[in-house]
Amino acid sequence: MHPSDADGKREDRTDVTTAVSYQLRDHTADVAVEATAPTLPAVFAAVAEGFTAASCEAVPGTGERFKLSVDAESREAALFEYLDELIYERDVRLVLPVDHEVAVEDTEHGWAVTATARGVPLADVDAREIKAVTYSEMTLERRDGGWYAYVVFDV
Repeated sequence: MHPSDADGKREDRTDVTTAVSYQLRDHTADVAVEATAPTLPAVFAAVAEGFTAASCEAVPGTGERFKLSVDAESREAALFEYLDELIYERDVRLVLPVDHEVAVEDTEHGWAVTATARGVPLADVDAREIKAVTYSEMTLERRDGGWYAYVVFDV
């Protein structure tokens, strides 16, 4: 039994000390993020950091942390909904979400994502607009003892 399985539900969280990575990939009029991480929550966070990097080159230290949560029927849908919520938060709060911390839980009704991010005011950054996350070519799978994700954003 996993140590976090005490109540029968497993929850993983990102650990900033673990080896995660993301790379931006050229993709016609879009931008793609390819990410790897040792855990599912860490790969969600790595894709979100890729979203941030695709949005701007330098991130200032300003901004307040905020919480968000989404539910979905599948892991892939949970990743899509999480990223879509980050774009929504950017558009509504007028902040660029950065410094992502994510928890992903497999529940009896599907997948639950709870997360926090620091919202950098858009006035403090020269941000490129990411219009939407897409299902086009989306991949989320176990690979080489960890997790791999490939996500295309419409710019």
